[in-house]
Amino acid sequence: MVTVNEKKDFIRYFLNHYQLKRRESKWILEYIMKQDDLIEKLHFVDDIEGCQRAMLMSCHCVDTIPFKFFKNKSETIDAEKAFNDLRLYRDEDFYIKLNFNRKHTNSKYIRILEENPFMKEEDESPDSGAAKDFLDYCLATFQREQLLKRIDEAIDNKKKKLFNKLVKELNELPVPVKKFNTVKEKQLN
Repeated sequence: MVTVNEKKDFIRYFLNHYQLKRRESKWILEYIMKQDDLIEKLHFVDDIEGCQRAMLMSCHCVDTIPFKFFKNKSETIDAEKAFNDLRLYRDEDFYIKLNFNRKHTNSKYIRILEENPFMKEEDESPDSGAAKDFLDYCLATFQREQLLKRIDEAIDNKKKKLFNKLVKELNELPVPVKKFNTVKEKQLN
């Protein structure tokens, strides 16, 4: 489960590094960040299909719709309705899908990303679990390698503060665990 502080840190990071297409989206995220009771009910997901209450927010760096709010079976682009719904129904879970460049390689985003509990598992193929495990492994390995390179550069340039920061980030990363068999390994079994 993602903590309130992790979500706040991510929102702060996101707002400092990305520009949303709709300023109302920024206002909504800033409002949520200041409300601990709301942020507890917030879940960042990659797919909002089936979610009873969800928002889609996009940055300028992607070619997708700027904003959309979903409530039960209705949807609107009116951000004010979404904001009012957040204020009135504070005890209900809500889901946000963010669209921005290279989000699946952004370690801060991946840390706060949660599974959509409304997704139908029977829609997945039998190999999708293995594919997800493989992708998770590749991503974790890539992130570790990138951080190790940056740590080496910090050492070479004698940047102690940067080195300490990067080592801390490295220690917070999940250790890549190989939970899949390659095609070659399957043939050998």
